[in-house]
Amino acid sequence: MESTTVLVIGGGATGAGIARDLALRGVTVTLVDRGGLASGTSGRSHGLLHSGARYAESDPVGAEECIRENRVLKRIAGDCLRDTGGLFVQLAGDDPEYFETKRDACQAVGIPTTVLDGDDAREVVPDLSPDVERAMRVPDAVVYPSRLVAANAADARDHGATIHPHAPVEGMTVADGRITAVDVGGSVDERIEPDYVVNATGAWAERIAAMAGVTVEMRPTRGVMVSVEYDRLGPVLNRCRKPDDGDIIVPHDSEVVLGTTSVSVADPDDYSTEAWEVSDTVAECAAMLPPVADAPTRRTWWGVRPLYAPDEDAREGRGISRGFFELDHAADGVENFASVVGGKLTTYRRMAESTADSVCDRLNLDADCLTADRRLPGADDPDRLDALVTEFDGRGVTDADVVDTPES
Repeated sequence: MESTTVLVIGGGATGAGIARDLALRGVTVTLVDRGGLASGTSGRSHGLLHSGARYAESDPVGAEECIRENRVLKRIAGDCLRDTGGLFVQLAGDDPEYFETKRDACQAVGIPTTVLDGDDAREVVPDLSPDVERAMRVPDAVVYPSRLVAANAADARDHGATIHPHAPVEGMTVADGRITAVDVGGSVDERIEPDYVVNATGAWAERIAAMAGVTVEMRPTRGVMVSVEYDRLGPVLNRCRKPDDGDIIVPHDSEVVLGTTSVSVADPDDYSTEAWEVSDTVAECAAMLPPVADAPTRRTWWGVRPLYAPDEDAREGRGISRGFFELDHAADGVENFASVVGGKLTTYRRMAESTADSVCDRLNLDADCLTADRRLPGADDPDRLDALVTEFDGRGVTDADVVDTPES
């Protein structure tokens, strides 16, 4: 029987980030995931590192958090990112007032912008649609989640954490208001006795919480991503309108990722996918960048967003917020259990810091966060990063064209 101070369930960006943060504070940590690392939402995203501009007018607190974390990751993550910049483009027929509102909101929260007329925008992106009337430059970037998650896990491991991919949680024992044991299968196949448990399983948080007799209401939505052959895009492209289907194009080396849709699903493991999601996404993205309409498709995949139901119910709209929530289940009768839900890949480190602060407080540990200033291992060495991806079986579909592993 294995024992640990903190058991983190979930090996996506947030879970790996929590393990890293706690390990750097000297806490004994074990991380388990049912698959390879980044096998859930993190590895099936569109790979956009937000500047915060997408949320500036609807969620200024979240937008400010995005630009702050955007800058942190550009300092610490190296070749886990590609600093492309981004453009929000206004097409003929798009509401010009929305453009102005977004620009003002960006300025209010400290997101730098530069406005380009249509001709200047086409100097930056020569294949940009002639219908683009103007664009706003913002500091978006591209993130390679397979590398990012693996680098976080490696830093955690190098500071004493135990990382277990392919180790699904199969049950929990709760006694006297505490989780006393967690049954883990797969590569572990034994019972772990933790002092504290963090549920960082994203869209699957409801299922894990139920094992401890706790209710966490999630409202996952699926979104399609289509990667097509196209090697002439520099910056990320965003349609400057209220968030809708097919409004983001993310550049890789020889491909671009087109996204996305938002359709509610009942089960994050078992959901239908529809041809219209692909065709509508391609058509809408082609309104910004016409050549993608006929470009050969390389990969198509769906990801599931880990949306927290009470927040979604309160806001009644898509794309309004992607804030995160820490749920201390002491209030639900389980003293040593917490869930972290919601959020964005861009803000994973901040989510991890906040969660680690809360865990240390509950454990009466006095230790500061170090993750904002410490560079990730392998940050300047793509080959080493890709070796870490292989070590943790963390190769995701989002960056399959970039990350070089034996499975390529």
